[in-house]
Amino acid sequence: MNLIMQNVTFTDMTAVRSFLLGNKHRSFAPVSRKQRYDSISETLVSLRYLTLRKKERGEVCACLRMITGYGPQQLKRLIHTWKMKGLRYHAPRARGATIPRYQPQDIALLITTDIAHRTLNGHATRAILQREFAVFGNTAYATIAGISVSHLYNIRNHKKQYLSSGAVKYSKTVPVGTNIGERKKPSPCGVPGFLRVDSVHQGDYEGAKGVYHINIVDEVLQWEMVGCVEQLADTFVVPLLEDLLAQFPFVIHNFHSDNGSEYINRQVAGMLERLRITQTKSRPRHSNDNGLAETKNGSIIRKSMGRNYIPQRNAPRINAYDRDYFNIYLNYHRVSAFATDYVDARGKVRKKYETYMTPYERLKALPSAATYLRAGVSFEQLDTLAYAQSDNAFAEMMKKAKVAMLKRLQT
Repeated sequence: MNLIMQNVTFTDMTAVRSFLLGNKHRSFAPVSRKQRYDSISETLVSLRYLTLRKKERGEVCACLRMITGYGPQQLKRLIHTWKMKGLRYHAPRARGATIPRYQPQDIALLITTDIAHRTLNGHATRAILQREFAVFGNTAYATIAGISVSHLYNIRNHKKQYLSSGAVKYSKTVPVGTNIGERKKPSPCGVPGFLRVDSVHQGDYEGAKGVYHINIVDEVLQWEMVGCVEQLADTFVVPLLEDLLAQFPFVIHNFHSDNGSEYINRQVAGMLERLRITQTKSRPRHSNDNGLAETKNGSIIRKSMGRNYIPQRNAPRINAYDRDYFNIYLNYHRVSAFATDYVDARGKVRKKYETYMTPYERLKALPSAATYLRAGVSFEQLDTLAYAQSDNAFAEMMKKAKVAMLKRLQT
């Protein structure tokens, strides 16, 4: 049952306890704020609240919460106000309609300034308005010269007078999103077939672009395939990617690249979908997502081909050299370091490079290695290619082929 709060006077703590006990299961209907303030002030004064003990103050607060309906925090603030300067209710004064500070003629001056200067940034525009008034004595700018930068932008963005003025307006660049590829770091879990891909540009000369190398590295085996194209256009990149993927002797599961348009496009996505290969791309502010390919760019391609400009017309010759010599050398005759993870005394995972072998040997060392091979590919066939020549003998043969190729590039 809701009772209307009356003017209740408490003379001592006995009356407070009797009130609490008798109205334990009752509630009071809300009344005006002035009545609540008066009741709180009269009760605190009559009971000499500042002289009461802690338990008695709690009983007084419980009583005031019951008759005013205020919560504990609000009542605590009101009692603090009463102690500091007394508690009196002040009715809010009536307010009239606000008058805009900047009238249409002031906004017209801003429009004139923006049209004349082709909409500079807010700070520069405000400085011009201030100079018109303070330096050149144009009193018409007296009001608009005091505008803040933030309110200047408010007028530009919301005032109908400004929006219909024809002043030059600039908007922020809207990023173009694409649903091709998933933003994530691949987790191969020791299974080959998770590739990292990147492009390497072979220099410019007098405004002309050089050739581009496509570098594909398997994360688990460090099996690497390199190709060369004239341009990073779909007509060059897609056929080369399909050819390089077909040269891997094991099944491919994942194709991971950065967000470059040479890989994140419909043509590449369609080719990967046809081959049943998932596509992922690097995440923002995660530079290590494609770190393996970036490392191989420097230690393999730059070390082999240098940084000098090579004209685009030579891309087919370089690609033939990569296919016939360079890729075979990288995977069957070049030894790579493989990391072993261990946990140190502080519980941090660290890497130790104690295993050195070729990518092909790493493939053969995997448990159930034959299950990862493509259909129609066997280790007997791969052994024929891997052990036909020694590492040094093949490196010498590749060196001679490279010298001959570079001579042809200069003709």
